[in-house]
Amino acid sequence: MPSPTPGPILPRLRTGLAAALLAGTILGGSLVATVAGAADPATAQIAPAAPARTLPDFTELVTRVKPAVVSITTELRPQETAEADGTPFPFGHLRPERPRTVEARGSGFIIDAEGTVVTNNHVVAQARSVSVTLDDGTELPAKVLGRDPRTDLAVLKIDAGHNLPYIELGDSAKVQPGQWVIAMGNPFGLGGSVTAGIVSASGRDIGAGPYDDFIQVDAPINQGNSGGPLFTQDGRVVGVNTAILSPSGGSIGIGFAIPSDMVRKVVAELKAHGEVTRGYLGVESQPVTPEMATALHLPDATKRGGALVSGVEPDSPAAKAGLQPGDVVQAVDGRSVATPRDLAIDIAALPPGSTTRLDIIRDGTPQSLSATLATLHDHNQPAPDAGKPERQGLGVALAPLTPQLRGQLELPTRTQGAVVVEVQPDSPAAQAGLREGDVLLGVGGHQIRSPEDAAAAIRSATTGQEQKVALRILRDGHTAFVAVNLARTSGKG
Repeated sequence: MPSPTPGPILPRLRTGLAAALLAGTILGGSLVATVAGAADPATAQIAPAAPARTLPDFTELVTRVKPAVVSITTELRPQETAEADGTPFPFGHLRPERPRTVEARGSGFIIDAEGTVVTNNHVVAQARSVSVTLDDGTELPAKVLGRDPRTDLAVLKIDAGHNLPYIELGDSAKVQPGQWVIAMGNPFGLGGSVTAGIVSASGRDIGAGPYDDFIQVDAPINQGNSGGPLFTQDGRVVGVNTAILSPSGGSIGIGFAIPSDMVRKVVAELKAHGEVTRGYLGVESQPVTPEMATALHLPDATKRGGALVSGVEPDSPAAKAGLQPGDVVQAVDGRSVATPRDLAIDIAALPPGSTTRLDIIRDGTPQSLSATLATLHDHNQPAPDAGKPERQGLGVALAPLTPQLRGQLELPTRTQGAVVVEVQPDSPAAQAGLREGDVLLGVGGHQIRSPEDAAAAIRSATTGQEQKVALRILRDGHTAFVAVNLARTSGKG
């Protein structure tokens, strides 16, 4: 988490999330006050807290682990000149001066006597060179053994010519809210800084990546702390300090650390192979909301949770296993799946080539499928564009998926559907979140190949007794289900 020299490297979360979390804190306070002040004698009372004890002294712990905590300095690649960005400078004397080399700082810690260092990926991702400064002031060049952007972890190697002090990874599964933790690192270039606080929560999903499972702490974490260790009182590392929630860039007592159980697995692969190999199923999924359960006629059993399959990649392991949009995955090899994140983490943890059992619900009936996983690779798809409108029900205008639109959307020829080119304000479609550029793939259980197909399926849904209809759409290269309220339709497009 490089500090001031180049500007903040520690990721800052959106202010909206900050507001949501702070609002949740206030709500939590109100709830506790309500319970504690309940006048009903039948209501169980919360026992008073034990008398306050002396606050812990971390002196011995810090003395013991501090030699294994390091400061990381990176020399960043110079930014591109204006010419490289597309602005021509035909006369040499008008060409802007090439930017000077910029340094940034972060933190890390040594995990073995041979000099293996753990830090964050964002600390070293843009680095041209990396150096590590030990607790005694010795500065050593570092080699990047591997990086994993999906979990924001990186592994470095230094050679001191002798064995180095190191610290061990602990068991983050045992971390409990209210437990004391200590953060160490290099905030603002102030190496060896120590802060303390408590665990606020675990299992946080902050939208940073597909495998979010952060430990939330109130120990002050600042710019430059990225990659530093989070200790418990036994001196073991239970997390890697990674992000803060802050409207200003400074600590407000909401920090996030990658749990050590995840760190252990990722670091082992980065050391051995330089990259992390993950299983790939080939589905997109979304949460099962009550509205979606109603729209898809899902049984009450799905209210336990699950991952609603919104899209299946062609020729993927999921497609070969027979998985279909509308299926709800509830378990992977017997492990319960409560959310799409659970499904992503479980599949990623399995080795490519392995066969996994998927327990699903399809059309209200439990089933089991067997899938042989492939290797996960990065892929993206550009955002869609628009075409000529043809008014349909639910307050949307649709256009045929012409060859020209396919080219603009960069869609494969096998993709069938209709393009949303207009959404009427305050219509059922607008209320459900549809927007221009979405590609409508399905209405209810009907596959859509044209605006006419969509019109027929929508008319069928609106003339029936259903209150909601599930639309399957393609947006920004990803498929998803959207539940649209039919009770508000007027029969006019």
